[in-house]
Amino acid sequence: MARKRERSIDEIYAADPERADAIAFGRTTGVSRRGFLNGAGLAAMSAAVGGTIVHSATMPGGLIPAALAQEAKKAPETAAAAKAPQPFSFPGKDPGLTLLGDRPLVAETPEHLLDDETTPFSKFFIRNNGQIPDPPSQPDSWELTIDGEVNTPLKLTLGELKKRFAEKSVFAVLECGGNGRSFYSPPARGNQWTNGGAGCAKWTGVSLAEVLKAAGPKSSAVYTAHYGTDQHLSGDPKQLTLSRGVPIPKAMEAEALLVWAMNDAPLQNIHGGPLRLMIPGWPGSASHKWLSKITLRDKEHDGPGMTGTSYRVPIQPMVPGSKPDPKNFKILESMPVRGIITNPANGTKLAAGTREVALRGAAWAGDLTVKAVHVSTDFGATWQQTQLGAPRNRFDWQRWTASVKLPSDGYYEIWVRATDSQDRAQPHVAANWNPQGYGGNPMHRVAVLVG
Repeated sequence: MARKRERSIDEIYAADPERADAIAFGRTTGVSRRGFLNGAGLAAMSAAVGGTIVHSATMPGGLIPAALAQEAKKAPETAAAAKAPQPFSFPGKDPGLTLLGDRPLVAETPEHLLDDETTPFSKFFIRNNGQIPDPPSQPDSWELTIDGEVNTPLKLTLGELKKRFAEKSVFAVLECGGNGRSFYSPPARGNQWTNGGAGCAKWTGVSLAEVLKAAGPKSSAVYTAHYGTDQHLSGDPKQLTLSRGVPIPKAMEAEALLVWAMNDAPLQNIHGGPLRLMIPGWPGSASHKWLSKITLRDKEHDGPGMTGTSYRVPIQPMVPGSKPDPKNFKILESMPVRGIITNPANGTKLAAGTREVALRGAAWAGDLTVKAVHVSTDFGATWQQTQLGAPRNRFDWQRWTASVKLPSDGYYEIWVRATDSQDRAQPHVAANWNPQGYGGNPMHRVAVLVG
């Protein structure tokens, strides 16, 4: 007999806030959320978060406090124990990364570890789809083939790429297409990323456009197809792990690179070395690792990761949890706007009497730029604009700073909301539910306890 799946507290809040309050804080059935927060319920919730909720009067109904939100996602409705996070260990990587899966290896970077202007190798997230190939003994002998709808098929070694084409570097965000997936309710399939499936590094290599031009694309070429050497998890050499592509105009952008260095050091094997693609602004899966071949096609590529609901989002909104209609899906291209708080960390405790907190963070918006970033300390009742830095080049993230006043000791939530150059802002909750959980970009919030 099939075992009934236990619902997490955040799922119950989404479906029935009153029941969720009763489970989490002992709320009496029939008492409104406002009445609940005016009486014993407020005391219970304050005890749960560790201090008086200073702006409880503007706390939205049904909101799980940020101090409890991640644990609530793991906590089932019944007493069945949730699986504890596993320790993360990988050579050269910060042990603070969160392991999301070990087959394939996937690890995300907690927001507070993304506080550097340029994300170092040690703090950069890991995303694989298949088995990690062994690094070559002589990286410069690595071969790349350009074929398909071209007049002059090419086979170049990495050493020849370095000699034949001009070297260039860009600062660019690399972001997993499923970043933010854990914020969807009901849960979507795949690794349950929060905001840590992203990082911004300095990528060095040669222009993808210049290499493709050397092969002479035919007028019939409309799409690229990318292939790497990572083996399918099944071990079957005939099965492709992943093969995605992009329209020719995207491949020809000035910032699209064939990369062999990250942050002025040789590209490490775990991040696709000795050669990978960098297609900034779009899902990281388009920036193929361990790149061995690019085929130009006369139609939209249909490799693994390009069809059905894989790396695709609904054209028209669908009922959360319902069966998808493949005809209602389009390829996920530019990633949505996202802003994060990188300091202070969620759960930070400050000394009694602290009345001002300095904030730092980052924001990015796929193919677009970030127009503004705002922060709130009263559950979104009022907003304060931050000081937003300019990108170092297109596709760089934008760092922001602010300082907020705190009227008293107690529990606060700091919310951040980024707005892109087309005036689209982050929503309160993950929107446009889809079965693979792409594009989840709700406002980031962190809990801070003073005193």
